[in-house]
Amino acid sequence: MILIKNARVLGGDPADVLVRDGVIAEVGTGLTAAGSTVIDAAGLIALPGLVDLHTHLREPGREDAETVESGTRSAALGGFTAVHAMANTSPVADTAGVVEQVWRLGQEAGHCDVRPVGAVTIGLAGERLAELGAMADSAAGVRVFSDDGKCVSDAVLMRRALEYVKAFDGVIAQHAQEPRLTEDAQMNEGSVSGRLGLTGWPAVAEEAIIARDCLLAAHVGSRLHVCHVSTAGSVEILRWVKSKGWNNITAEVTPHHLLLTDDLVETSPLGSYNPIYKVNPPLRTRDDVLALRDALADGTIDCVATDHAPHPVEDKEAEWAAAAMGMIGLETALSVVQEAMVDTGLLDWAGVADRMSARPARIGRLTGHGRPLAAGSAANITLYDPAPRTAVDPHGFASKSRNTPYEGMSLPGRVVATLLRGRPTVMEGKLV
Repeated sequence: MILIKNARVLGGDPADVLVRDGVIAEVGTGLTAAGSTVIDAAGLIALPGLVDLHTHLREPGREDAETVESGTRSAALGGFTAVHAMANTSPVADTAGVVEQVWRLGQEAGHCDVRPVGAVTIGLAGERLAELGAMADSAAGVRVFSDDGKCVSDAVLMRRALEYVKAFDGVIAQHAQEPRLTEDAQMNEGSVSGRLGLTGWPAVAEEAIIARDCLLAAHVGSRLHVCHVSTAGSVEILRWVKSKGWNNITAEVTPHHLLLTDDLVETSPLGSYNPIYKVNPPLRTRDDVLALRDALADGTIDCVATDHAPHPVEDKEAEWAAAAMGMIGLETALSVVQEAMVDTGLLDWAGVADRMSARPARIGRLTGHGRPLAAGSAANITLYDPAPRTAVDPHGFASKSRNTPYEGMSLPGRVVATLLRGRPTVMEGKLV
């Protein structure tokens, strides 16, 4: 039994939260419980455990970059109680056997719940549908399917996938990138790419796929989720979609697209042409960042997802063209959202709970997560101190990789404790 004292639930007035047998038993003031472990949460924000729809855990196949064990330790330190593990592993998570392996590894690790994401196509090749039904019926209970890292560019195949998952209330999570428009692309197409002589990645390559797939999803009446939205034009398309009442279409934005801009490739204190800023989709302009923030605030974009993409040192410390794309983000996500959204007045803490817990849990069909901090809910709880500011030091991360764009940057806040069904996984900012 745990008694959390004087926490600001969703940023409100101080209250006590009593946890018994993995469930929130009572929320109120002046609570007592004989024999309970007391957590002094004065000054801390209490949030429902965070849920990530987009995490790369790399296992099986790239355990040099991350494992389910290390990745979920990183997630717990970031305040997450559930993550969705993307399918671009080796072998690809395109069969019931592989998704069950990932799911069992998550259970064994125990730091947070791991819900595997199944591939849409066999081997992510974009040619034939994978075993969607078998993965859905497996012990892993897959409900989200994505070829993330690659776009399902064939419109007919995308339509078939959308139709197929309707039978079990699945969702296709699309990596919106028209491949012909992004051949050899290295960064956002614009003035910076022109000055640096790097092949540009046009915004329209994302926007064209989003527009097509929203129309397809509406046509067949299926669920579509748009991964890592990055452009102002994509926001306008999604805003039109929401105005049509097509509520089966959802979208996410990453923390790094809410804060960082493409000019860092040229002007960063970490050095120009630094591949730490090479990511898919690329960092965009300041106007794009502001549009994404407004869209997250008004609900046009439904949620925040990290796209935590670990890489070993040798894959990132290379010349720009040869370096891998991706950034890690589990342990910094909540701090970046505070910096970009809360401290700017665009979201309150209740809004953060909605965008980083309730909505992603609903999209991923996760029961027990994203629930209000109220009696009867599973005790998935994050306690967060918004006050301190510290310089990011990746050498202290639990992740096996260090490819963070925030190294040395001052960010607000820290996760003090994370509870998974009432069991502490993090206390005093350290893994339990």
